[in-house]
Amino acid sequence: MIIISKYLVPKGYLGFACYPCVFLKSKELRTDSILLNHENIHLRQQKEMLLIPFYLIYSVEFLIRFIQYENWHIAYRNISFEREAYTNETHLDYLNQRKSWSFLKYLRSNEFPSRT
Repeated sequence: MIIISKYLVPKGYLGFACYPCVFLKSKELRTDSILLNHENIHLRQQKEMLLIPFYLIYSVEFLIRFIQYENWHIAYRNISFEREAYTNETHLDYLNQRKSWSFLKYLRSNEFPSRT
């Protein structure tokens, strides 16, 4: 389910996923297949981990990455869940091939390059 709300989506972001919904900043983004694929990857991660554990681990990993990189954006981009989503967002059939717990292989891999 897609919900459009410029007020719920944090500043600096186009959208976010909170199972079972994808929140988008504007209705025009409904046609952005790459963004929707990115958010659908997060929905799959949330579903397999259950919602609360997903956000607990996401938050703890963000704090660890923030201490590691001392930069909000780089820390966010290096969370394993984000790395999996950003790496595979352009592969529109990724969710058909994705194995459960695939984000784990992004926990210890090299730093994800920061996209500005």
